[in-house]
Amino acid sequence: MAQKVIIIGPAHPLRGGLSSFNERLAREFSSQGFDTAIYTFTLQYPAFLFPGTTQDSAEPAPDDITIYEKINSINPINWLSVGLELCKKKPDILIVRYWLPFMGPCLGSILRLVKKNKHTRIVCIADNIIPHEKRIGDEAFTRYFIKPIDAFITMSEKVLSDLNSISNKPARQIAHPLYDNFGEALSIETAREHLNIPVDKKIALFFGFIRKYKGLDLLLEAISILKNQHFFANNNVAFLIAGEFYENAQPYLDAIQNFGIAEFIILKNEFISDSEVKYYLSAADCVIQPYKNATQSGVTPLAYHFEKPMLVTNVGGLPSLVPATVGMVCEPDAAAIADQIETFFKMDAASFVTHIKEEKKKYSWHNLLNAIVSLTSKNPQ
Repeated sequence: MAQKVIIIGPAHPLRGGLSSFNERLAREFSSQGFDTAIYTFTLQYPAFLFPGTTQDSAEPAPDDITIYEKINSINPINWLSVGLELCKKKPDILIVRYWLPFMGPCLGSILRLVKKNKHTRIVCIADNIIPHEKRIGDEAFTRYFIKPIDAFITMSEKVLSDLNSISNKPARQIAHPLYDNFGEALSIETAREHLNIPVDKKIALFFGFIRKYKGLDLLLEAISILKNQHFFANNNVAFLIAGEFYENAQPYLDAIQNFGIAEFIILKNEFISDSEVKYYLSAADCVIQPYKNATQSGVTPLAYHFEKPMLVTNVGGLPSLVPATVGMVCEPDAAAIADQIETFFKMDAASFVTHIKEEKKKYSWHNLLNAIVSLTSKNPQ
């Protein structure tokens, strides 16, 4: 009989990177013969806590994954019913995502009930232990969540270090697998025609939800430095900023106007649906992540999949993901970012692409699956 695996976390009809990740992981387990399902949320966040326009995906539901919409993040009676249901189902492996302390009470309560079956092994894939934006109660909620977990997977050294500071449970760091579920790369011409952006420019892409820690303000200041240094007089470069603002957009819009850099920016202020991701990554010559702090980033595996050189800042787990052969690393400072952008566009990026093709081979979903299975065995390797 096939081993039963249940993943707890966002999935369709919820949108975003966590949903894409969980669905891709479910497919990997299914392809290896596991009886796999996802338990997702009927309510993930109360509306007043969600910074975007909508939590729901506009994409059709996947027809190759079993997804149960069950969990209400703020209803303790629901936690009881879901916990008892999962306890009774007795999955061999239960994989739970943890990315925000707000989820600690809900998920921690469900998992305590599951453990009563004395059979299920619980592995947490921890995206964050110490959140980017701290709030009162974070540590207490996280400690409550951790107690019923048997083992952890992290995808960056920073998260592993944070975890080890509050827990001595088994943990393993595995590279974030490639997002290979968004389709294959398109030609630059095809992608840019679809997005209605210039074909004759070099394009640097800033991609994903826009929050303070992601450093878009540093990038805008860096662009203003480049303008003042007459970079654009000799370089036909534009910056494609694609993603939904998860905070007040006005300071960024004001900065673009005050710096006088609007002509160098293509702003796509909207959520980028899964079906559109390939166009944005295919349209770019490079991907820029000017983060102020970070654990790991889902943008980096995207860049690897679409074979785009990266310029990242020296924070969190980003530098370890971007060796000098596949991109560039600089300090989280506007002047340093400007300098590296100028350097990049003076180089021949072909050598980066050659090394990306080789480096990306180690970012496989099978490695993650094997690590999870190993951690749940009686004698983990």
